Amino acid sequence: VQLVESGGGSVQSGGSLRLSCAVSGYTHNRYYMGWFRQAPGKEREGVSGIGRNDGTAYADSVKGRFTITQNNAKNTLYLQMNSLKPEDTAMYYCAAGSKTVGRLLYRQDYDYWGQGTQVTVFS
Repeated sequence: VQLVESGGGSVQSGGSLRLSCAVSGYTHNRYYMGWFRQAPGKEREGVSGIGRNDGTAYADSVKGRFTITQNNAKNTLYLQMNSLKPEDTAMYYCAAGSKTVGRLLYRQDYDYWGQGTQVTVFS
């Protein structure tokens, strides 16, 4: 499985960005998917995930502001980020997991990772 993120950039506080993750080498519905982020000096944290049955999970810090979706073919993952705050500044990573039952926001439950895309929010 290969994952390639895009859509990062610099945006003013209150603005929006949409991240995309192109998935290849994918067997339909075999993986659950997630978005993680890592700020300098901090641990990588789960932002949002989507399960095989399309159930979703969000970190408390982004609930109501971020939305995770997939296209019908499930080969592109999106993260719509609205009302961005400076504390959202981080490198954002797309990930895929294959456990029978995976915890969507736990990085230990993911097997494949993209290279990341930088999001910077300035006030």
